[in-house]
Amino acid sequence: MKIYTIGFTRKSASQFFETLCTAQVKRVVDVRLNNVSQLAGFAKKHDLEYFLRKIGSIRYTHALDLAPTQEMLDAYKKGAGAWSEYESRFMELIQGRHIEAGWANELREGDCLLCSEEKPQNCHRRLVAEYFAHHFGEVEIQHLG
Repeated sequence: MKIYTIGFTRKSASQFFETLCTAQVKRVVDVRLNNVSQLAGFAKKHDLEYFLRKIGSIRYTHALDLAPTQEMLDAYKKGAGAWSEYESRFMELIQGRHIEAGWANELREGDCLLCSEEKPQNCHRRLVAEYFAHHFGEVEIQHLG
């Protein structure tokens, strides 16, 4: 199974949607805690859902079980916490949530995990994708940016 990840920051709408369509993404799984911020531009929940459907016939779902807690996010972003601390806390969180159980029959070929971070290195979408690959095996991850 091949899954993707993408962040929308520093991408134009055309670049973002062309990337998804070229990769033949079937569904965007939004792993953001807050997906209605005015700062999200074209990637606000309802706008994004509409554009995905109209531009690429791509489905959309918001998955809060794959998002960090507000406390965790604030500690990392506002408190200038270290990525290693955030990563460790986030991994504990998703293990405790047993996301593999809820997603065992939900994760599909062509799903793309969406977050705001431009690159996957310091983003929880990468951690979720790697967690799925570890638990489900036979999962290939491609980061679209």
